[in-house]
Amino acid sequence: MRALSAHDPGELGGHRLLARLGTGGMGVVYLARTADGTLAALKVIRAEYAAEHSFRERFRREARLARGLTGRWLVPVTDADAEAREPWLATAFVPGPSLAEAVDGYGSLPPYAVATLGALLAEALAEVHEAGLVHRDVKPGNVLLALDGPRLIDFGIARATGATALTEPGAVVGTPGYLAPEQVRAGGGAVTASDVYALGCVLAYAATGRRPFGTGNPAAVLYRTVHEEPDLTGLDRLPPQPRTAITRCLAKDPADRPTAAELAHVLTASGQVAPDQADWLPSAVLRLVAERSSRALDPPPRQTGPTAPSEPTVEADRAPSRRRILAVGGSAAAVLAASGTGAAVLLTTRRGTAQGGGDLPTHTIALHAALTGAQAEQGQAQQRGARLAVADHNARKDARFRLALTSYDDRGEAGRAKAGARRLIADPSVRAVVGPTSAAAAEAAVTLYGKASMPVLLVSVDYDALGLSSALTRSLCVTTAPSGYRAIPVVSYLTRVQKAERTAVIQDRAAGAAAEDIARSVRENPPSEGTATVHTVAAGTDDFRPTVAAALATRPEAVVYAGTSPPRAAACARALAAAGFTGPRLAVEPVMRPDFTKAAGEAAEGWVFEAPYSEPQSSGTKAAKAFTAAYRDRYGEPPARWSAEAYDAVGLIAASLDALGGGAGITPGQVAERMFKLTHNGVAKPLRFTRDITHSLVPDDTSFLYRVKDGEFRFLGRHDQVR
Repeated sequence: MRALSAHDPGELGGHRLLARLGTGGMGVVYLARTADGTLAALKVIRAEYAAEHSFRERFRREARLARGLTGRWLVPVTDADAEAREPWLATAFVPGPSLAEAVDGYGSLPPYAVATLGALLAEALAEVHEAGLVHRDVKPGNVLLALDGPRLIDFGIARATGATALTEPGAVVGTPGYLAPEQVRAGGGAVTASDVYALGCVLAYAATGRRPFGTGNPAAVLYRTVHEEPDLTGLDRLPPQPRTAITRCLAKDPADRPTAAELAHVLTASGQVAPDQADWLPSAVLRLVAERSSRALDPPPRQTGPTAPSEPTVEADRAPSRRRILAVGGSAAAVLAASGTGAAVLLTTRRGTAQGGGDLPTHTIALHAALTGAQAEQGQAQQRGARLAVADHNARKDARFRLALTSYDDRGEAGRAKAGARRLIADPSVRAVVGPTSAAAAEAAVTLYGKASMPVLLVSVDYDALGLSSALTRSLCVTTAPSGYRAIPVVSYLTRVQKAERTAVIQDRAAGAAAEDIARSVRENPPSEGTATVHTVAAGTDDFRPTVAAALATRPEAVVYAGTSPPRAAACARALAAAGFTGPRLAVEPVMRPDFTKAAGEAAEGWVFEAPYSEPQSSGTKAAKAFTAAYRDRYGEPPARWSAEAYDAVGLIAASLDALGGGAGITPGQVAERMFKLTHNGVAKPLRFTRDITHSLVPDDTSFLYRVKDGEFRFLGRHDQVR
């Protein structure tokens, strides 16, 4: 810890700077204090390395991902600003030394400390992997030793001395001696098993004080990693179980290594882990932790006299050369990585160019939809809703910016969706995207938007059906509850409106996993905290009568059809009517089609359906009435299905821009970060999101209920408000 120099700022992002913790070629790490008195480690990138488009985008994305990790053995990212001239990132302050400092300075750790270290770090990696991330640089310098256990730091952002490459897309990232063989080989990428291999190297080093692939020339170390066995001399001092577990981590074939979760289980079960992590560190390291804790409470005063010569910089409109970047090194705790070429100054000025007239900046929202083709009705409805939202915003007298809407028609086709995504990403005026409207188009385009940190708001596509990687979709905002929550309004209705303590579920096996999910949800969370029985219908039969008879034998007060086929649901309805059952009958939105009412006839009367979309013309709220009036005035008919939801999506984007100040320099990445922190009370429903890495829509009050009356689906209201 060193005193602040006269050139160091006194405050940054609401953090008061207290001292320097470390300095590297790419940046400085400060000890800082937040407004509430909490200590933090604040890492600042030099402007010369931030003057790089691809670096800034990756910094923004990876900082956002790291902020979603909350495990006990991970150092949480508490704040960050990727848009500052010198981007910075704040984490909780851990006063302990790195594992590298402890082992190099005081020798190998005792066996119980190695087992504890391994179990807790494996637990940390398991959470990282479950979140869809790969750390990519597990090494002794990225492990801090605290009194209650280790902490893993630097999730794809921090880089240390000896890194073979920085964060250029497709580059191998890591440190020789802790890279897995598949990372070293040409074209090899990091996977979760690569992290486990690196952890095995770290634990071998902690146990023996020796780096398993030696030291010296990095190329020689990498060669030994691929072609030779690790040097595990001294590992036999460990008990058999931890020794075997560490050896398995170092298997050349990733398939032969345990997962992080398996490793944590094995080490914990070995009986060598310190109970409650009490006294897990040797006394010499404990003294070092105490010393650093004391120094953090009494940092050295700022220097006011002559300082060291200023560090070299580059011109603001020039990026550092590739040779310069590869030559830079620094402390593991102090250096944040940058790479590539280009100028971040151009990113700021181009993204901030106003498109409209007058004194107000203009931000463009793109509608990516199927405006022609089989799903044109849905796409055109969303286009109408988006247009109304833009017009309403621009009519506000207090507006700090103008909105513009641009549309791209992908026809619901995956190939066109990819082309459209690339086009919209390349447009410097676009701040966010609403759509696509088809599942095929969404699956093709969302990953591209995610890689570019472009916020994309899915209004009508079921996210559960897409199977997208959460690691690539951190800018994805889904404004509709996924199909996995379809049972919530069903159970709510049978608990609050038409109370049923005995419920029978007709599970239609023709619907596969969708029906199974509904049946399981109702069975595990029965309405009115009563009982629910499940009765299955084979996919190969259209005769529901035997199953209905078995269900009614349980004397249910309500029946739920768990399936997605309108004709098959109609067969169930007819069987129930023939058996004389008149109690509440419910199903989910995919059944809510004219085919159901036509095939069921009189048996359809009274059926209740959940649905993810509203009908604003039938809602009594002030916002819904205003939206309906504006829609009728402009288009001469009642609002179409999904139009209100698109209106709300644009409203959320506008609210995010407003929260960011509305200025011309706002970037898509900032919008993507901000929108998940807001609660937007829309025409259809409130939009608010979980504060974890998933950024999921809070689904409690986002679904609606309809009832069949006179052969029509009549809107009842938001499910939590129906009485």
